[in-house]
Amino acid sequence: MISISTKEAPLPLGHYSQAIVHNGLIFVSGQLPINLENPDAPVGSIAEQTRLTLKHLETVLKAAGSDLNHVLKTTIFISDIGLWAEANRVYGEVFGDHKPARSAVPTKDLPRGFQIEIEAVAMEK
Repeated sequence: MISISTKEAPLPLGHYSQAIVHNGLIFVSGQLPINLENPDAPVGSIAEQTRLTLKHLETVLKAAGSDLNHVLKTTIFISDIGLWAEANRVYGEVFGDHKPARSAVPTKDLPRGFQIEIEAVAMEK
């Protein structure tokens, strides 16, 4: 089992790894739309949050030797299901023709007032 850590994505807010690699699979912890240059900056629209969250996911996957095309499953936590259409649109743009299995979980509150969090399971290249 290998723990993945990169300063190119937000460091964990608690006691966990950005990702764990085990037996050819990469388990990426929930990524949030944290601005690396200014973590206290306003979070922006759901489209901006989704795009930044997926960028962080991609960065952690790259640190683990993989990429978005090797994602098997994502779980998306969203603070308001009314935001889903826009989040889904951006998600589709980023993933393109690749369509991993996915769950969307409406949730009341996410850390620091964010509207979206995305975790993933991927395979190594």
